[in-house]
Amino acid sequence: MSDVRWLTPQEMLAWRSYIVSTMSLRQRLHRELSEAHGISLIDYEVLVVLDSESDKRMRMSELAALLGSTKSRLSHQVGRMEEAGVLRRVPDPEDKRGVVAELTGAGEAVLKEAAPTHVEGVRAHLIDLLSPEEQRVMGQAFSRVLEHLNRLGD
Repeated sequence: MSDVRWLTPQEMLAWRSYIVSTMSLRQRLHRELSEAHGISLIDYEVLVVLDSESDKRMRMSELAALLGSTKSRLSHQVGRMEEAGVLRRVPDPEDKRGVVAELTGAGEAVLKEAAPTHVEGVRAHLIDLLSPEEQRVMGQAFSRVLEHLNRLGD
């Protein structure tokens, strides 16, 4: 165990602050969306990703990867959202074995209504607490972490 690079107090503070604040922030944003619009944060994130596509659809496997979810977990989530009428699953026109999640008009309406609540929460609980320089550094740092993790794959 002597070859383990234990975290210094500064590194531990950075790590614990990140972990605890991220969980708390996600819980807060979820609660605000749930109370105001009856949707979860993950519902919102699925809607945002689909809405960002020009055709409002995406392969389930790609959607799972973008959301950091397993295919199984996403399938259950999408099933609930499909029952709510905010999206639908259709065969992939390019690969008949694949399935595509597609945003519905009702989903677009839910997203349009919930987006201001979410953005206000992101601003109030994160962005407005940081200086422009801190925002830049944070963006660079976590882009680098994401690139690293993407290179590692599953």
